[in-house]
Amino acid sequence: MKLNEIKENPSNPRLIKDDKFKKLLKSIKDFPQMMSLRPIIIDENNIIQGGNMRFKALKELDYKEIPDEWVKQGKDLTEEQWKEFVIKDNVGFGEWDWDALANEWDSEQLTEWGVDLPDFTDYSDKNKEIDTESFDDEMIIKLKYTEEDYLKVRDQLAKVASSPEMAVWKLLGNE
Repeated sequence: MKLNEIKENPSNPRLIKDDKFKKLLKSIKDFPQMMSLRPIIIDENNIIQGGNMRFKALKELDYKEIPDEWVKQGKDLTEEQWKEFVIKDNVGFGEWDWDALANEWDSEQLTEWGVDLPDFTDYSDKNKEIDTESFDDEMIIKLKYTEEDYLKVRDQLAKVASSPEMAVWKLLGNE
C-alpha cells in the first residue's frame, strides 16, 4: 500500500514526545516485522484509527510504500466502536493531548476504557473557607510576586518581624 493513500486522524488524542518518537523510529528501523504484528488500523476512508505515530515514523523513515500486512482495515465497526478502539488502542503508550480529550471525548467513557484522567477540580475560588483544623504547626506557603511587589512584601514582613508584638511572640517561645 502506498503511504500517501493513508490519512492521519485529525482527532487523534495522542502525542509522542521527541525521545519516545526516536525510540519508535529505531524500533521500526531495527525490527520492521513489528509492523506486521501491530499494523496501522484504518477505517473505510483510509483514516488511521490506530497507529498514527507508527505512520509518522514510517514517513520520517522515508517509506513511500509499505507491505499490505502492515495495514489492516477495521470493518463493520460503528462510530462509537471506532472511538472506543482509538482510546483502548492507546491507553498504555505515548502521552495524551488533554485538550483533544477534553473537547472531543466523553470523560465517563474514557475512564471506562482505562484512561486515568487527572483531577481538574478548580480550587481558585478565593471566597472558599480554608479548613485550618487539618494544618500542622508548620506550614509553607509559596507566593508568586513581581519583583516590585516582592520588595514591598519583604519590607512589610521585616516591619512585622521587628514589631513589639513579634518580640513578645518570640519571648513566649514561639518562632
